[in-house]
Amino acid sequence: MWGRNRRTEHQYCGLVSFEVAPSPILQVPGAVAGLPGSPDAAVAWHYGDPLGEQRAAVQRVAVVDRSHRFVIAITGKERLSWLHTISSQAVADLRDGESTENLDLDLNGRVQHHFVLTDLDGTVWIDTEAERGQALLDFLQKMVFWADAKPVAAADHAVLSVLGPRTAELIETLGVASLPETNRALALPGGGFLRRMPWPTADSFDLVVPRDQLVTWWTRLRAAGAEPAGSWTFEALRVAALRPRIGVDTDDRTIPHEVNWIGGPAEFGAVHLNKGCYRGQETVARVHNLGKPPRHLVLLHLDGSNDSRPEPGTPVTAGGRTVGVLGTVVDHYELGPIALALIKRNIPADTALEAGPCAAAIDADSVPSHDEPQAGRLAVEKLRGR
Repeated sequence: MWGRNRRTEHQYCGLVSFEVAPSPILQVPGAVAGLPGSPDAAVAWHYGDPLGEQRAAVQRVAVVDRSHRFVIAITGKERLSWLHTISSQAVADLRDGESTENLDLDLNGRVQHHFVLTDLDGTVWIDTEAERGQALLDFLQKMVFWADAKPVAAADHAVLSVLGPRTAELIETLGVASLPETNRALALPGGGFLRRMPWPTADSFDLVVPRDQLVTWWTRLRAAGAEPAGSWTFEALRVAALRPRIGVDTDDRTIPHEVNWIGGPAEFGAVHLNKGCYRGQETVARVHNLGKPPRHLVLLHLDGSNDSRPEPGTPVTAGGRTVGVLGTVVDHYELGPIALALIKRNIPADTALEAGPCAAAIDADSVPSHDEPQAGRLAVEKLRGR
């Protein structure tokens, strides 16, 4: 239960973390828990073959325990229109069963919360990081005012992820006629729902299920052929897909343009550029129309010639000068040691970098382009007669 979480003194990437009750799936033979103090300490980091588990998730089908996610349920007739006004994504017109990502920004446009939401059968379901879940819930409850919307903690629900091209072979076990399209969800027999996600792989699905059915679903999926994979697998594939994790790949200065969170539901983003007012909109609009983000998220390849790995939050340097900060660091089954990092935008992709004990190189394909003409600047130039 989320009510059993306790605040702890250890720090991870600058966040005070919360102790989450260990998942019952940690009792599975071979399960190795995440490192104490890490965001994934309450679930299995791997089951004895972390690189093989990644291959299973890419080439076959694997199930990942992500039951440490904090789940919120919002009911009420105005749940979508109300949420639309206080968050960065356009959700007022979501269809039943549609999913998207969303952000809460502060007045300066800096990211406070990132969450995934699904509207299904009269309820908006939100899941987010355990460390930030209570703060997000507090914010939502404070912002209700007179709206017909009721956000509450859904401690009785948990998240499992199924990854891999052979997920279609689990249709009978899942009890659905077919797999949902990306960003769509289907109700599951016995409660909960199945939604298709655009990441970390092309075949990614979340099951949000009653917590008292967590072990039952795990056992059922395993019996149907899904291989067990730990959060190491999910993290490695997420990093390779350039998908940030709030609190690990972001800091208290991060704005959405820096971490690829721009876009509406159809673009698989978390910030809609053509919606009504919301907190932080001024910064989003200014960067989009007139400026460029000061940093951008890139994929780093780390020197794997020694066993040492830098920690998240380690400064990234070039010639002794700090040019960025390291986020998630993980070993990938094909790419070797890789990491996400927020790097100053003006650092060339071929710059020799260092991150703690490791030499590092920017993956050139991960560097976003900032050369597109901006509407605001084009308008200014037109007024100046240029």
